Amino acid sequence: MSLTADDVNKIAYLARLAIDKEDVESYAKDLSGMLDLMTLMGEVDTTGVKPMAHPLDQVQRLRADAVTEHDQRGLFQAIAPQVETGLYLVPKVIE
Repeated sequence: MSLTADDVNKIAYLARLAIDKEDVESYAKDLSGMLDLMTLMGEVDTTGVKPMAHPLDQVQRLRADAVTEHDQRGLFQAIAPQVETGLYLVPKVIE
C-alpha cells in the first residue's frame, strides 16, 4: 500500500501531530514500507503455529500470592473526619 503526502497530512491531523512540510514525503515512504511489511506478514501461512506471549520459550516468574501488609483500616479510620459502620462519610457532590 502506498501512502501519499495527502494521506500523511490527514493522519497527522487526526493524531494531532505537527509535521514539517519537508518531512511529509519521508514519512509517507516510511509508513508505506511498514504497511507493505504488514501485508507480507499477513500472507504468511501460520496454520499449525501456536500463539505465544513471548518469542522465547520462557516461564514467567511470579511472586508468591501472600499478604505482605496487615489490615490497618481501624488505624486509618481513627483519624478520618467521619466514619460510620466501617465506611468513610463524605459530602454529597451530586444533587
